[in-house]
Amino acid sequence: MLYQIISLLLEVVTGVLGGACLLRLYMQYQRIPMSSRSGNPLGRFVFALTDWLVLPLRRVVPAAGRWDLASLVGAYLLESTQFVLLWVLAGADGGLFAVPILAVFGLLRLVISGLTGLVIVYAVLSWVQTHSVMSDVIERLCAPPLTPIRRVLPLVGGIDLSPLVLLVLLQIASILLGHLQGWVLLAT
Repeated sequence: MLYQIISLLLEVVTGVLGGACLLRLYMQYQRIPMSSRSGNPLGRFVFALTDWLVLPLRRVVPAAGRWDLASLVGAYLLESTQFVLLWVLAGADGGLFAVPILAVFGLLRLVISGLTGLVIVYAVLSWVQTHSVMSDVIERLCAPPLTPIRRVLPLVGGIDLSPLVLLVLLQIASILLGHLQGWVLLAT
């Protein structure tokens, strides 16, 4: 029981901090203003959560074009730390070699779940037609994965079903990722 509680708490902390690192990476790639002057509350929140980790990493991990690799490395280190702590708590004798593999799959799960959350928030905000900085930011974050779907799928009775299609595709990706993770771990 104690292991399950600690595992849950580690999952939540890693999910929030790692997800914020990945969101920072994506927002910077999309060139979404994140400073306090831009009025972007999501950007301020992401900076507040991740500066302690990303800024020191930038001293040793340079950016690659528009990609802030320090944010990606930060998310990977958080995932790795989570799996090492769980391994230690479980008292496992072997299997530490799997931590880097589990961390990569953890990052991919974070990407899928983060994008799923963004698309759900985007869909809800599209129904209520709010005009705010937050809704504009979320729309800009969701536009790249929705655009190819919108090219293929026309409006149905004036309703945009592309968020629903993307959510289904993300669920399929999550299922495939779980099977791929199991296959890779069995093969190693």
